[in-house]
Amino acid sequence: MAVAVFAGGCFWCTEAIFKMLKGVKSVEPGYAGGITPNPNYHSIGDHAEAVKIEYDPAEIDYEKLLTVFFATHDPTTLNRQGADVGPQYRSLVLYTTEEQKTAAEKFIVEINASNQDGNSVVTKVQPLDHFYLAENYHRDYFSNHSREPYCQIVINPKLDKVKKQFGELLK
Repeated sequence: MAVAVFAGGCFWCTEAIFKMLKGVKSVEPGYAGGITPNPNYHSIGDHAEAVKIEYDPAEIDYEKLLTVFFATHDPTTLNRQGADVGPQYRSLVLYTTEEQKTAAEKFIVEINASNQDGNSVVTKVQPLDHFYLAENYHRDYFSNHSREPYCQIVINPKLDKVKKQFGELLK
């Protein structure tokens, strides 16, 4: 098993997206990317909402995870994803190996080179220092609250996009 950690806005959305993929064994929402000890939802400090993904590289490789990550949020907007505004919603790749760092940096260079509208990727790539698990009520949020307005309006369209664009990667 390998671990990937991404922050791409609300961790409810990101968790639901990655749980759909073949080879992904677990997805846990949490806080990462800052130095504030023991963050929580109401006192996140300098961390971002992130997900820790445990996956089998024999079934899905890191580059495919990066592809889904960058396709399912706006990596060109600083500290904002849709109506969610603030540094806790920033785009961030937290690498656990030098290979992940190299792959993420290369991926960003390729996106910027192919971007026709001129908006550059603002996603930061940094080492994972610590991952703090989110409170229990955030885990499996979409599965447990799929009828809530946020899930219907924000998460469902993202899941539909994944189903349409990445059908071959779905469980």
